[in-house]
Amino acid sequence: MAQNPHRRLKIVVGADAFGCALKDALVSYLQSIAIEVEDLGSDDYYYVGEKIGRIVSSSANSSETEIRGLVACGTGVGVAIFANKFPGVYAATCLTPSDAINARSINNCNVIAVSGMSTSLETAIETLNNFLNTPFKSPCPASKSEPWPEEIQTFFDNSLTEMAKIGTTPPISPSSCSICNLAAGRDFSPIEIIPGGSMKIVRETPTSAVVRFTAGSIEPAHHHKHGHDVVVMKGRKIVWNLTKRERFELGVGDFLFTPSGDVHRVKYLEDTEFFIRWDGAWDIQLDEDLATATANLEKET
Repeated sequence: MAQNPHRRLKIVVGADAFGCALKDALVSYLQSIAIEVEDLGSDDYYYVGEKIGRIVSSSANSSETEIRGLVACGTGVGVAIFANKFPGVYAATCLTPSDAINARSINNCNVIAVSGMSTSLETAIETLNNFLNTPFKSPCPASKSEPWPEEIQTFFDNSLTEMAKIGTTPPISPSSCSICNLAAGRDFSPIEIIPGGSMKIVRETPTSAVVRFTAGSIEPAHHHKHGHDVVVMKGRKIVWNLTKRERFELGVGDFLFTPSGDVHRVKYLEDTEFFIRWDGAWDIQLDEDLATATANLEKET
C-alpha cells in the first residue's frame, strides 16, 4: 500500500445517482481488503465533490490518518471539479488503470474520480488498486515505465510545497482597478474651498489626482485654466457644463472631458471617488459661492 507507514489510511467516498452503483461496489471491495471507509452516500455531484474535497483538505496535515477520497458520478468529471476547489486536494478523473498510475506518480493525486456510466467494475477495481498502491514519483506510463530523471524528481519534490500553497494565500489586492490602487494607503488633504472634498495629488504638472467627495457635496460653478479628464471609480455625481448648457450624470466607469475655461457645477449623489487629470498644473477659479450654487441647484429640482 503506497502510504506513510506511520499513518493509517482511510478512504472517504461519495457519489451522485449516476455513480452510486459503482461506488457501492467499490466500497464493498475496499472493505474486503480491510481498508477503512467512510461512505457519505449519494447526493448531487457538486455537493458530493464539495463534501469529499472539504474533508480531504481539512485532514491534509493530520499526523495520524491519511485521508484520500473516492468520488463517482456519470462521467467522473463533475465531482472532480468541485473536489478540487479546496487547498491541498488533487482530484483526478481516472477512466483507466493507467490514468490512476499517472495521477499518483506525477500529481500525488489524493482523490480519485470514476465514471459510473463508462467504467466497468473490473476496470474500476484495477484503477482503484493502482490509486491505492502507486507511490508518488514512481515509474508510470507517462515515463514509459522508467524511473523519472533526477531533475524531474526534483521538480516533483518542489511541486508538493508549491501546490500546497495554492488557495491558501490571501488575494494580492482587493481591487483589480489600477487607478483605485493609487489611492490605497495614501493620505487625502481636504479641499479647503469646497466642503466635503479631499484630494491626493499623485503627479504634478500635468497634475493627476484621486479626489473624494461625500454624498450631498456641491462644487460651486468654477473653471480651470486647463482642460481635464475625469474617470469615476466609485459613486455617482451630476456635472452641469454651464458654458455649453449640458448636463452629465456619471457613475462608476464613466468618463468626462471638460475643456479649459468651461464653467461647470457639480453635485454628488453618493460618496464618490474619481481620478482626474488636468492638461497642465491644477488650479481652480470660483465663479459663484456655495450658497449661490445651492440656491441654483434648488431651482434645478
